[in-house]
Amino acid sequence: MRIGLAGAGAFGTQHIAALSAIPEANLVTIAEPNQILRGDLSNAYPGMSLCAEFEELVTDESIDAVILTTPTPMHADQAIAAMKAGKHVLVEIPLADSLADAERVLAVQQATGRICMVGHTRRFNPSHQWVKNRIDEGTLSIQAMVAETFFFRRENINAKGEPRYWTDHLLWHHAAHSIDLFQYMTGSKVIDANVLQGPLHAELGIAMDMSIQLRTQSDQVLTLSLSFNNDGPLGTRFRYIGDTGTYLAHYD
Repeated sequence: MRIGLAGAGAFGTQHIAALSAIPEANLVTIAEPNQILRGDLSNAYPGMSLCAEFEELVTDESIDAVILTTPTPMHADQAIAAMKAGKHVLVEIPLADSLADAERVLAVQQATGRICMVGHTRRFNPSHQWVKNRIDEGTLSIQAMVAETFFFRRENINAKGEPRYWTDHLLWHHAAHSIDLFQYMTGSKVIDANVLQGPLHAELGIAMDMSIQLRTQSDQVLTLSLSFNNDGPLGTRFRYIGDTGTYLAHYD
């Protein structure tokens, strides 16, 4: 499969490394508007086709699929453009930063029949797969899930500690992982949701603390706490409470 990558920032580089380990994946073009990053890519991957504009990548008829690791506000429009151009799409989370944009992407996916997958990769972490295997074999049923995602960060930086011009969000970028895991593990539709958030950050304009509760149609409950104000161990902790045992999973 011939693949094009849009965005070579903190997560784009991880995709480049992962694709290099997959014999069936052929990364043929990278679109990156930052000239300095393009220079770094040229040195690291001699012969790789590079371009500055997403439009150049998405109109390349030789490309079968596109991976989007661009800033969140671009995800919906770029995913739609790629599918309309006949390409399959893998979108880094979140799919969009509004329900309306997510529904626009869904409508185009249904109309075109292209695959549009969101990068909820935490499902495949070994600890979560261990729990899922027990659910699938019928020896465990999830009754409740408790998750905590705690960070201490006052500056607008990415996972590599580099400045960025867009802002991540507790709901779209962090709660999304745990909510996806909850539905994946329970296999049941969420029918009730309750969300509370604290005051907005004066400069970033985002809530620094958030609490989320979900209930499925099978009465399984998720309790999720998130904070950018934490002063202590960082990362996410998961507690799976089941009918035959309780299991903990950590993601630092």
